[in-house]
Amino acid sequence: MIEIIDLEKSFNGQKVLQGVNLTIADREVMAIIGESGGGKTVLLRHIIGLMKPDKGSILVDGADISVMSNKDLDKVRDKFGIVFQGSALFDSMTVFENVVFPLREKTDYDEKEILDRGRQALEDVGLSGIEDKYASEISGGMKRRVALARALIIGPTTIFFDEPTTGLDPIIMNTIHRLISKTHKKYGFTGIIVSHEIPEIFDVADKVAMLYGGRIIASGTPREICRVDDPFVSQFVGTCRYEDVE
Repeated sequence: MIEIIDLEKSFNGQKVLQGVNLTIADREVMAIIGESGGGKTVLLRHIIGLMKPDKGSILVDGADISVMSNKDLDKVRDKFGIVFQGSALFDSMTVFENVVFPLREKTDYDEKEILDRGRQALEDVGLSGIEDKYASEISGGMKRRVALARALIIGPTTIFFDEPTTGLDPIIMNTIHRLISKTHKKYGFTGIIVSHEIPEIFDVADKVAMLYGGRIIASGTPREICRVDDPFVSQFVGTCRYEDVE
């Protein structure tokens, strides 16, 4: 479980996070939504441990990562997978080399184990057969899939998705969303997704949290979010397919 308690962060005197409180249950997929520039990615970086808060705590399985040493924090991060907005693939490596990079860097698996795991990860995201291509030779949607395969290969307890479908057309966006759901069912990871794809992300998420004014102003299931009696939430979420469903 991940628990965020009274989290605050300022940059150059400007408060970005003003007391964020949020609990993310084990194996749950949580979508964090809100305005552009509203602090969603800053919040995500705190949960990963890439930023230190001015105040507050981030508990991962009961341990506060905001006060951990770098050595202890690295041990926690070894259980994390990350899918960055721009995929963050290495241009000089093939697709397969990108996918197995975490295994070569962080494990002592023999070459057969690395090859087997790499092939399986690519198969899980529907990309068997493109192992020898480079990032410049594949589409944006394929890059997101490769990034997901790379995140999955270490068997993470938690995967962070930072705007995983930005810049993709609606068909590819929905394909990536379905893929996240499919791999979540197989691997059982906890998923945290920063997204502005409303309401499409509701089909992926178990829970949704709305970040506004540096605070979480609403959280719950997609259906509950659609029924929140708050003008800003209603305006941002728009028309929900859940509104009239009992």
